[in-house]
Amino acid sequence: MQLSANAPATAVETRFVEMVFPALSNHYGTLFGGNALNLMGKAAFVAAARHARRNVVMATSGKIEFHKPIAVGELIEIVARVEREGCSSMTVSVEMIRENLASGERDIVTRGNFEMVAVNDHGHPVAIARNEHRNPDHSPHQLT
Repeated sequence: MQLSANAPATAVETRFVEMVFPALSNHYGTLFGGNALNLMGKAAFVAAARHARRNVVMATSGKIEFHKPIAVGELIEIVARVEREGCSSMTVSVEMIRENLASGERDIVTRGNFEMVAVNDHGHPVAIARNEHRNPDHSPHQLT
């Protein structure tokens, strides 16, 4: 499949891949929770901003679940999806997937929801313009 840089973005999700280096870790040698939240918030922002095609701000973060630690040297993939759209707000679900480079084993280790609000240049909420180029398929990513 060949992608065109000029084609409108229709992605229903945003993905980032990071390597967990020591600078991201805590004193246990695992990803520090604050750094995990930072990465998840960034992914939620990008997914919502691409969806709304305007600036957004984070209004709330919902229940964040840390299921398993992520060790230094492992990859993490952060997947953010706009799950709900209101007049100016969007609910973005974010999952963090751990991948062991040696074994290839992957599993979802962190989940959370973020409420993002579209804003104008003065930081005031504004309606999200409807876009016919958006892909309505919000099928969940299947991992164990």
